[in-house]
Amino acid sequence: MANPLVLAIDEGTSGCRTIAVDASGAIVARAQRDFAQHYPQPGWVEHDAMEIWEAQLETLREVVSLCRGREIAAIGVTNQRETVVVWDRVTGHPVANAIVWQDRRTTDAMIQMRRDGVEQEIGERTGLTLDPYFSASKAGWILDHVPGVRQRAERGELALGTIDSWLVWKLTSGRIHATDVSNASRTMLANLSTLDWDPWLLERFGIPPGLLPTIGDSSGVIAEADASMIGHTVPIAGVAGDQQCALFGQGCLELGATKTTFGTGCFLLRNAGANPPHSASRLLRTAAWRRRGTKAVYAVEGSVFMGGAAIQWLRDGLGIIKSAAEVNTLAMSVADSGGVVVVPAMTGLGAPHWDPSARGAIMGLTRGSTAAHIARATLEGIAMQVVDVVDAMGGLSGETMRVDGGACASDLLMQIVADLLGAPIERPALLETTALGAAYLAGLGVGLWKSEQELGALRKVDRTFVPQMDPSKRTAMRARWSRAVDRTRHWEDQR
Repeated sequence: MANPLVLAIDEGTSGCRTIAVDASGAIVARAQRDFAQHYPQPGWVEHDAMEIWEAQLETLREVVSLCRGREIAAIGVTNQRETVVVWDRVTGHPVANAIVWQDRRTTDAMIQMRRDGVEQEIGERTGLTLDPYFSASKAGWILDHVPGVRQRAERGELALGTIDSWLVWKLTSGRIHATDVSNASRTMLANLSTLDWDPWLLERFGIPPGLLPTIGDSSGVIAEADASMIGHTVPIAGVAGDQQCALFGQGCLELGATKTTFGTGCFLLRNAGANPPHSASRLLRTAAWRRRGTKAVYAVEGSVFMGGAAIQWLRDGLGIIKSAAEVNTLAMSVADSGGVVVVPAMTGLGAPHWDPSARGAIMGLTRGSTAAHIARATLEGIAMQVVDVVDAMGGLSGETMRVDGGACASDLLMQIVADLLGAPIERPALLETTALGAAYLAGLGVGLWKSEQELGALRKVDRTFVPQMDPSKRTAMRARWSRAVDRTRHWEDQR
């Protein structure tokens, strides 16, 4: 095959994109579409899975058109994790909107399960903590609250999956219902040691086994995209969740290598090697990827729910900026936050607190506080959450932390992170490392690249941010942040 390309489908929380990557690791074409966010009640977040599919297919076909004349070796798929879709096996239509990973509607159910005394057992089996974030309780909610769905599920009429399964189903015109180990490990229905569906968990959450996809490898051909998609069949040879793909795309292939993705949320993953890791700090244990014919690689993860979403809130909620990029100009117009602290816990606190009842807060306001101070404090709040996770991991095992995601294009935010972390931050030349990771997994799956080491040599660094803040100031800011977080916790428990 001359000058082959790999296509990577990157389905995120707020938009879909497709990129085409050549053998040198260069992105030669890209296309993107946004889709609607639905908030039917406070704390609820939904997506229209058909809108996602149609937007994703548009980007796929646009990139193929841009690359006309080039051969397509494989397709890789990466996706927002934990988001759940239930659909009709015959019509291919969802029975309801997808419930998004940010959704908190099952908080009470998680509290009840904790009271039932099953939290430790679930944690040992899954590596996860009882929280509405994960897929299992969302899936159970759809089965129990959408009229007739549980009965149809038990009759075998429906399929359930995370977004990767939904896209693979649609790409194969309903022939293949599959997921990979990385996405399965985020559902709270898979056993982290066996990397297969766990019967005890399925019974506990009330999920009929026949609903679920087959769990396969993250790299290796799992299906062929139907010829109706782009005019000819193409092997689907890579599937993994977005954060695991970013870890792979960042070249974090050695034990201890760490990256943080600054997207809608912030997700810090550390390569934990070939055995399920242990975590004493309420961090998550997850499958990172599994290449065909090899052992799985695991990761330790800390998840922050409000990263770039906090900047979107400044734009859409408060209206103090007109575009996300304006936050940098506004925040740089003041020397510091003027004592203002923003805790962006609008959808609860993730790691290491795991408090779904926490809510966002702006503290330290005075008559002199301005929109600029709030903007800067919001960037600091994003950074502080990341530092909380690094501290829970015991600090950085290496000398630097690798970063990616749309929000890390902000030099100001990255400098704030380096200052508050007290360690260098390394930003790659290509920020689309999630999509790159999907492309790399797919390319390895069809032999376009021969080894992970070959891929590591393709990585290029754009800039390294080094700490400039006086350590005493860092200590004072961290202490003030901790006091603010304490005041936001258990907020909804006090109703």
